[in-house]
Amino acid sequence: MFHKAERKQAKLRLSLCGPSGSGKTLSALYIAQGLGGKIAMIDTEHKSGELYANVVDYDVATLAPPFSPQRYIELINMAEQNDFNVLILDSLSHAWTGQGGVLEMHDNACKAVHNSFAAWREVTPQHNALVDAILGSSLHIITTMRTKTAYEIQQNEKGKTQVVKVGLAPVQRDGMEYEFTTVMDLSVDGHIATTSKDRTNLFDGQFFVPTIQTGEKLKEWLETGVDTVKESLEESERLKKSITNIKSVPQLESWGSRNKANIDKLLTADKNNIRKLYAEKRDQLRAELEKELNEVA
Repeated sequence: MFHKAERKQAKLRLSLCGPSGSGKTLSALYIAQGLGGKIAMIDTEHKSGELYANVVDYDVATLAPPFSPQRYIELINMAEQNDFNVLILDSLSHAWTGQGGVLEMHDNACKAVHNSFAAWREVTPQHNALVDAILGSSLHIITTMRTKTAYEIQQNEKGKTQVVKVGLAPVQRDGMEYEFTTVMDLSVDGHIATTSKDRTNLFDGQFFVPTIQTGEKLKEWLETGVDTVKESLEESERLKKSITNIKSVPQLESWGSRNKANIDKLLTADKNNIRKLYAEKRDQLRAELEKELNEVA
């Protein structure tokens, strides 16, 4: 159904892309500091994530191989449970090309099923689960991604073919950068940032070095609008109250169908709580029905 569009408060989904030496980690920490609250970092770069402990106050979890999507998801969940406000994934590229990452998982699947398409069918859902964990997290999330230089063969004005550098592509699944609110590309020379995507419109056409103030600007933009946390909590409380009055499994299933859209709009934690309550209520009603049938028999 259609409804009136409105700006809602949101959590940051930012990706910092650049080659080695472009300042991705430190830029992520400065921006995280500007967002405020406790900062956590998942470090896949051989403990290099702790090099800036004298600059910014943050906690770090070192992730060694294998860099499977599931291990990232487990650490994201752990960060959510430990009262952090910002989580930095440094780097997300390892989940794709690192040891035990998606590409290696695909290669292993190919050896088992001898079919690349079938192998992707097995592996892609695991990568999608990582994307869902990032997008659905209750934390501000900043990722870093290494970049590779992309080239094209083009014809110049004289009709001769030439190799032309067309830009920097993140080392991740094609199109991964479109999942984020903002994507900043960093240069090695001066650590200058430009935005290749910016839904906030705060940085369009600008060339800048990311600082704490960059995070503060993002925080102000993110907090403008409807409070989604409060909205989700109020709706989940309404759903909890209504589900307690249900007396039969068919009535429960009908309730689930009517409220599916409302449940899907909840934040991840509230959504999981409602689904757990639904399952518990279903088991309770089935047990009561079975007891009644046994008594009649």
